Formats: sequence, C-alpha cells, structure tokens
Amino acid sequence: MNRFLCKMKGGGQCPPAADRAEVFWSWLGAFLGIAAVALLHFAWFDGRELVFIIGSFGASAVLIYGAVNSPLAQPRNLVGGHVFSALIGVACRLALPGELWLAAPLAVATAIAAMQLTSTLHPPGGATALIAVIGGPQIAELGFWYVLAPVASGSLLMLAVAVVVNNIPSRRRYPLFWF
Repeated sequence: MNRFLCKMKGGGQCPPAADRAEVFWSWLGAFLGIAAVALLHFAWFDGRELVFIIGSFGASAVLIYGAVNSPLAQPRNLVGGHVFSALIGVACRLALPGELWLAAPLAVATAIAAMQLTSTLHPPGGATALIAVIGGPQIAELGFWYVLAPVASGSLLMLAVAVVVNNIPSRRRYPLFWF
C-alpha cells in the first residue's frame, strides 16, 4: 500500500514556461483554426446555434497549436481520434436513446479503447464522443452526419491551419508524422 501511495507524490520537475515567440505562434494558430471553423459555420448555417464549433475543438487547439511535438497532436491522432470517437458516440446514443446516463460513459470508454487500438489516441476525442451523446437536440438530429460535419470537416480544417501556421517559424515543425 505504501508503494502505491508513494507513486502519487510525483517526482519530476515542472517544465519551463514557453517563450514569447512560442506563445505567439500557439495563439495565432488557435485563433485562426477556431476562426476558420466558425466562419465555415456562419457561411453554411447562419442563424443557427454554433453546431460546427464543438467543445472538443478547443482542446484539440491546445494540442495542435500549443503542443505541436506531442504524439497526441499529430494528424493521424487529431482526425482519427475525433472521427472514431464521433462514430462511437453517435452509435451509443442511437443504441441507448432513453438511457443517456449509460450511453455517455459507454461512448467515452469505448472511444478511448478504439483510439488506443487504432493508434489514434487524441484526448479531445473523449469529449467528441460525449458530445455526440449529451450534445442536445441539434447534435442528436445530425445522427451520423455529426461524424462528417462538424467533426471530420472541423478537424481537417484545423489541421490545414496547423500545417501552415506551425511551419512558418523556423523552430517549429508540424507534423512530426502523418500516419
């Protein structure tokens, strides 16, 4: 028991803060990536709720613009993690429509397992699966279209911005790998 508890105290040091140039490029990428998704929404669905901007895209922005060297931020993980998770989330919602309390944890747990098995682990994918289940009537009405729009289209658009913005500064390189 003592050994188990000792593992919880950590032992490493906190990483240093990012330098100002790194902060600037992360900020610019996140701003442009989310703006691109928002503009897509307003061009196609003006007057409706922001269905195209799902909460998990904010978390993806942290990874693909702020942690560009993370394996979890690479294109395979970004797109694959979101798409697999969206498919699973929609399937769980449809399979258990009156039992969202059960569909929600089933969607997230299954999405994590699927991402691990396909080497597409992207933490925001868990939120994408959860949003498919609890996202409200507009998300529910989309059914499996949720996978294509907003999930696949939004993640691909954010990826395109990440590839451009993250390669402008000489000290950044993105992606580290595609597949």
